[in-house]
Amino acid sequence: MLPPGPLHARTQDRFPRRLIEERRIRYVKVGRHVRIPESAIEEFVRARTVEPLKPRRAALRRAA
Repeated sequence: MLPPGPLHARTQDRFPRRLIEERRIRYVKVGRHVRIPESAIEEFVRARTVEPLKPRRAALRRAA
């Protein structure tokens, strides 16, 4: 079972397990247990965050 955390809060159990299996996120293995450090979660989210585009003013004022 995975511990509750920011990555696990709104996802199914399969998502963090898949990230670990595909080695897309850093993790620590302690015996049989696998832990994902908070810093790894923050890095993962920061690397995949997409900032919104700022609308161009000229495009907003065009007449049809």
